[in-house]
Amino acid sequence: MDYPELAARTRRFSYGAPRAVTVSADGAHVIFLRSSGPEDPADQLWVLDVATGQERLVADPAQLLAGDEDLPAAERALRERLRLSASGIGSYTADSSGTAVVFTLAGRLFRADLRSSEVREIPTAGDVVDPRPAPRGDRIGYVTNGALHIVDAGGNDQVLAAEDGVTWGLAEFIAAEEFHRFRGYWWSPDGRAVLAARVDESRVPRWHLHDPANPDQPPSTVAYPHAGGPNADVSLHLLDLDGGWVDVHWDRETYPYLVCVSWSESGGPLITVLRRLQQHGLVLSVDPRTGETQVHAELADPRWVEPVPGTPAYLPDGRVLIGGELAHDGYDARCLFADGSLITPPGLYVRRVSGRIDNDLIVEAQDGEPSEQHIYRVRVSPAGTGLDARKITTTAGWHTAHAAGNTLVIGALALDHAGTRYRVYRGDEPRGEIASRAATPPYTPRPVLQRVTDRQLPTGVLYPRNHVAGRKLPVLVDIYGGPGHQEVLAVRSRWIERQWWADAGFAVVAIDNRGTPGVAPSFDKAIHRRFADVILADQVDALTALADKHTDLDLSRVAIRGWSFGGYLSALAVLRRPDVYHCAVAGAPVTDWELYDTAYTERYLGLPNDGSDVYAHNSLLESAAEPPIGADDARPMLLIHGMVDDNVVAAHTLRLSAAMLAAGRPHSMIPLTGATHLAAGGLSERLLRLELDFIRRSLPS
Repeated sequence: MDYPELAARTRRFSYGAPRAVTVSADGAHVIFLRSSGPEDPADQLWVLDVATGQERLVADPAQLLAGDEDLPAAERALRERLRLSASGIGSYTADSSGTAVVFTLAGRLFRADLRSSEVREIPTAGDVVDPRPAPRGDRIGYVTNGALHIVDAGGNDQVLAAEDGVTWGLAEFIAAEEFHRFRGYWWSPDGRAVLAARVDESRVPRWHLHDPANPDQPPSTVAYPHAGGPNADVSLHLLDLDGGWVDVHWDRETYPYLVCVSWSESGGPLITVLRRLQQHGLVLSVDPRTGETQVHAELADPRWVEPVPGTPAYLPDGRVLIGGELAHDGYDARCLFADGSLITPPGLYVRRVSGRIDNDLIVEAQDGEPSEQHIYRVRVSPAGTGLDARKITTTAGWHTAHAAGNTLVIGALALDHAGTRYRVYRGDEPRGEIASRAATPPYTPRPVLQRVTDRQLPTGVLYPRNHVAGRKLPVLVDIYGGPGHQEVLAVRSRWIERQWWADAGFAVVAIDNRGTPGVAPSFDKAIHRRFADVILADQVDALTALADKHTDLDLSRVAIRGWSFGGYLSALAVLRRPDVYHCAVAGAPVTDWELYDTAYTERYLGLPNDGSDVYAHNSLLESAAEPPIGADDARPMLLIHGMVDDNVVAAHTLRLSAAMLAAGRPHSMIPLTGATHLAAGGLSERLLRLELDFIRRSLPS
């Protein structure tokens, strides 16, 4: 199958598959998004009634935006664009009573009643961002133009917090990008107050992004907190709906990062704050009457602290659940603690607390095989009564969970089936599956997954479908390699595109080096202050070990390709190990770490002023500026970058190209005008054909 046809089909594999699954707090409903299928990719809002196992369509974007024929032309055009888009309802939030869901369409606010399936548009003061219903669903919070509003079902709108030059109720760039805190306000359990973040970006440097293909257009301006520079000023405030105001107090100079916030009926607000270098943090309980905080726990690691999603949180017995690490007496694990007492077995690598059933925790974790993730039910016993974690999932694959009340939904991704299969349980009783309308991929990739070297590095090798044993193949290393992300998973979707590369005549190799999650905290954090050396050494060692096990891998012809951190690593490979890698495709690479954001870069490399040699050594520019020693040191490289990328700005690739040009290093560059970081990665058909042609021309014959 030629790539353009494959790309068109692979994009359609996700259309019609359920996503964004949640369970209402009472366990009565399972809410999810799903389109009607590959031919109409706009997501609709659905609900499954757990008692009956029946699905109901709650909200269809096309119908909600449909109206009288006398609508303005712009409105009709908007509806048509929505119908043809792959977005539809992008996200939603539900109230804790399990009766109401709110979402936006084209900046407009809608409220859906899950019991009656009635959907109504709620008038607002402007385009709506991040709507969230109060616990009883009688009011809705939302942000417009940086101001936090509260509106009731009748459209009565209240400005809760607004201020020129700052935003209220939104997560700042660093919180969303690096700490995965995507929200900026939280309702009190009684719905009478809101805990809101105030973000002032006035001191954050402004960067200008300009598309060179449109010189008549003014550049866009973004506030970008780069390594060593100032961050946004973030504070928390308790806002009563009757106008009362209380500031939340903690040492924001020492602990500037607001990482996690929770507020449940089991107790008052809990927040996690970190120092700038993230080697020390505090879990604080907040008094909602005064805003004063009390230290509940300290988090410390000489490398960096890694909070567990779903924590901190109050348990029903009043103890506080905190994620941490166990690194003594031979243990090396990510665990859960309740008021300091270990409650998960030390052999688990806990990834997320997904919810509760009765008083038990539902936890996503790994237990020795990093390519798989399983679901555990953890009994929260009083201190000293032992550990009790029951493994619920048994089949190979990557499992996720959503739980509330007495309802559990388990999603399963695997190599032997397409898409995520969601099964619904009430207690231990199956209540059916959430149906998928997605197309089935045209073939089933069959990678060989194994762990190699004394470091037990996870790897995968994928051959062409028509491969005959004994025929040597050039090697394509498809790489990411950066912190927080795994490539070697027992999941079919990870290998569909790689199968096209393999069928083009390559043995495709994926390697998860130290620094990637899923093995152990020591494995994650071995890259501290030295990720260029550790990651590249692991990649080389794993590739050599694989060649010993797979004799058809021809290491005299090795190409490497990757995007973002993978682009950085691809360029690093040919610059520092041209004896191993013979050409590289580097998409949107980070080349100078002083140009990347504060929280990510400083977590791994420290502050630039404290370790300029560390930054220089991990930069690509230092190696690129060295003239090549002979032809074997001048490996060809293809650079690709979106010119309006606001995450890894185009200056990264432009500086690398300038350094290589001055040093006489061969390279080509494809500037993607009008493309951002993600959009550039999604330019599939022509771009990947260009990559393939470049690699074929560049590898030794």
